[in-house]
Amino acid sequence: MSGRVNLRNPEHKFWLMETDDYGANNGLPPVVQKRIFFGREVGGADRKLLPTYQLKSRTYLGPTAMDAEIAFLMANQAMVKPGKLVYDPFVGTGSILIAAAHFGAMTMGADIDIRVVRDGRGPDCNVWSNFKQYGLPMPIGLLRADNNLPPWRPGLKEVFDAIICDPPYGVRAGGRKSGGRKLLKGVVGPYTVPDDKRTDHIPSTAAYSLVECVHDLLDVAAKMLVLNGRLVFFYPVLREDESAENHFPEHPCFVLVSASEQILSSRYSRVLLTMVKRGPYTKEIEEVARLKHLEFKENHLKWLEDGNLHSAVFSPNESVCVAESDIKVSKDTKPKYRGKYV
Repeated sequence: MSGRVNLRNPEHKFWLMETDDYGANNGLPPVVQKRIFFGREVGGADRKLLPTYQLKSRTYLGPTAMDAEIAFLMANQAMVKPGKLVYDPFVGTGSILIAAAHFGAMTMGADIDIRVVRDGRGPDCNVWSNFKQYGLPMPIGLLRADNNLPPWRPGLKEVFDAIICDPPYGVRAGGRKSGGRKLLKGVVGPYTVPDDKRTDHIPSTAAYSLVECVHDLLDVAAKMLVLNGRLVFFYPVLREDESAENHFPEHPCFVLVSASEQILSSRYSRVLLTMVKRGPYTKEIEEVARLKHLEFKENHLKWLEDGNLHSAVFSPNESVCVAESDIKVSKDTKPKYRGKYV
C-alpha cells in the first residue's frame, strides 16, 4: 500500500512475544519448551487502572482482598459492562465488585461475616467507603448471607448477569457456613436469637469444605444467572497432579469456556474458571447436578486418600464448629502453605 508511514499513531500494531525460562529467578518450574508468538494487537489493557486501584492505597482492606489486576481480569472474563448486575457471594472488602463497578455494572455482594459487611473498621472505613474512594456507584446491597443457605425467596430466579467470586479454600481463610457446636449436636432447638442480643449477635459457624462450597456455588449460579450469564471463580489445584485439569467441578447448566492457571508456587496453583450458563434450571437438572456432585465428592475424597491433594487446603476439618467471634486456630488446623497470595 502507498501512503505515509505513521509510527507514532499506527493503524495496526504487531507483537513478537517469546516465552522465557523464568524458573531460575523465583523458584518456579522452568519452561519446558521455548515458544514464539507473532500477531496483530486487537486490544490492550488500560495499565493506568492499576496505580489508581492498587491495594496499598485502598481505604478498607482485608487479609484476602483480591489484587486489583486480577479483579479486573475476572470482570473481563465475565464480560461485565454497563447495565449488568454482578453478584459476589464471598464479597469480603469488595475488591471484585469494585472492578465490576468501574466497568459500569450494578453490583451486589454477600458475606457470612456480618462484621465485614456491616461494621468494617468504623463509619469511614468499610466496604462502602471503598466505593466512595473511587467515586463508583454504591452496591445495590450487601447482605450477611450464607452460600450454604442462600437468602433468596423460592420464586426469585435468573436475576444476575454474572457471578464473580473467589471461594474460600483454606489458604488464607477457611470456608465457613452457618452452624455451631450446640446447633449441630441438637442440644438446642431452632436457632433463635433473643431480642435483647440481636444488635450485637455474631452467628455461630461451622467448617465449610471446598467440595461443598463449590457445589453450592454452582447450584446458586444455575438458579440465579440469566441464560448465557457467566460464572467466574478461582479453583485451587496442586501442580504435582498432572490430571488436575480433569478435576474441575461440573454442572449440567454450564459449559466451561476458559481455564486459566495462575502459578502461586512450585507446588500450588489456582485456576480461573469461566463458565457460561447454556440451559435453564429444572427439577431434572437439579437431580443430575446432585449426582454429579456426589461423583465429584467421591473422587475428591479418593484424591485426598491418594495424597494428591493437600487436606489443609482442600478439606478443612469438618468437626471444628465454633462461634466466629471465638475462633482459635490450633497448629493442626493452620494452613501449611505460606506462599505469595495475589
